[in-house]
Amino acid sequence: MAASPTLLGDIPVGNWIDRFVPAALRPYLRLMRLDRPIGTWLLLLPGWWSLALAAHGWPSPVQFALFGIGAVVMRGAGCTVNDIADHRFDAQVARTAARPIPSGAVSLRQAAAFLVLQLALGLAVLLCFNRFAVGVGVASLLLVFPYPLMKRITYWPQAWLGLTFNWGALLGWATVTGGLAAPAVVLYVAGLFWTLGYDTIYAHQDKEDDILVGVKSSALALGDATPRWLRIFYSLALTLIATAGALADLDWPFYLLLTAAGAHLAWQAAGVDIDDSADCLAKFKSNRVFGWIVLAAIIAGRVL
Repeated sequence: MAASPTLLGDIPVGNWIDRFVPAALRPYLRLMRLDRPIGTWLLLLPGWWSLALAAHGWPSPVQFALFGIGAVVMRGAGCTVNDIADHRFDAQVARTAARPIPSGAVSLRQAAAFLVLQLALGLAVLLCFNRFAVGVGVASLLLVFPYPLMKRITYWPQAWLGLTFNWGALLGWATVTGGLAAPAVVLYVAGLFWTLGYDTIYAHQDKEDDILVGVKSSALALGDATPRWLRIFYSLALTLIATAGALADLDWPFYLLLTAAGAHLAWQAAGVDIDDSADCLAKFKSNRVFGWIVLAAIIAGRVL
């Protein structure tokens, strides 16, 4: 059995990238965080929710697969944009100094070329959808590129991330229906509050480094009041997801499973230790479980 991966700063080493990928490609896969898939799941799940919410029965597996490919590529593009913008900050912090750009494994010019490649692949996926959905997808870039700057100008970059990461809630509905409607918009706003919760938890890992390099976060804004605000953010997210389901005429199994999803969020808010980085990371990653429960709830409410 292979040894468990260890960390070089925040980069896992000794994992499948080191074992199976040629050395020249490894920095690029790490630049797009391909070995840390939680961000891809958190980007993908709102899109899957929306595809299922807009479907008349079972959601299309082809559309699910295309959204999966798109999420991998566009999450990688977002990470590349972020690392290009933050390479000077990253070089000052031990946790991030080993990342591909600040360590010198990938130059800024190479990173920019890799970004263009990822965006081209994302566009190729997007062009598989209807014309309206293509426009909705392209519009997301207006949020992607400014995101790395938000931590310099506001204590709420997590809100901007919420606007960006939940764009799939609009794109999924547009892909199925060729337009937008109230259930998709409500689901999008629900995702914003969900992201405010989980990314505030994540940001508590970095609060000391953020103070050191002079950037802002909701973790610094909320401080010890974070658990109380998590309950508010998560309550709003659940209420709005329930509203989106009602607007889309989902049946009772949706609400039954959504109760289980709510219990998961309550566990996060009640149990998180904001001064324990390992616990913050574990609670953050557990949001994939929440996302899967919501997806099962929507599908059950539609097909049962």
